[in-house]
Amino acid sequence: MARVAKSSTVYVGLLRGVNVGGNNKLPMAELRALCEDLGYSNVRTFIQSGNVIFSSSAAPKATAFEAAIKERCAVATDAIFRSASELEAAVKRNPFPVTGDARVHVGFLAENLPADVVSSLDHQRFARDEFVVIGSEVYLSLPSGVGQSKLPPYLVRQLKRSLTLRNWNTVTKLVELASE
Repeated sequence: MARVAKSSTVYVGLLRGVNVGGNNKLPMAELRALCEDLGYSNVRTFIQSGNVIFSSSAAPKATAFEAAIKERCAVATDAIFRSASELEAAVKRNPFPVTGDARVHVGFLAENLPADVVSSLDHQRFARDEFVVIGSEVYLSLPSGVGQSKLPPYLVRQLKRSLTLRNWNTVTKLVELASE
């Protein structure tokens, strides 16, 4: 009897804080090779900030992935994964208008936030900057740009969880790449 192959799912891995300001240097060629050694297929990376797209018959485990990066590349990072369909759904849930020079970002969390944590966040503290938490994503509208905003560091401190931020163009490009 012929063995039926398990179907593969496309995943996007989002690594926190790699290749930012000359810190946590992780060459994307090394990241691709590591993913292939972990048994993932169709591995691709997008820009240098730790975005990797791959196929796998099993959902990736963040702790194992992070340990492999630390062991092989000597980089401590947090990894957050979304399937291609989860990432596409996150794009569809964006509550902010995206036009021209929109400065919309998405913060990705490993899991949904408890309601009490979400309700404790101060929405009025940062003038024009806005944020909305939907599921395991934090959507940010930062009219003056992420570099000028104090909102992302506040969220990281308040949430006490790993949050990795991507700008809207990167998120939509990752959706496009994951659907190819």
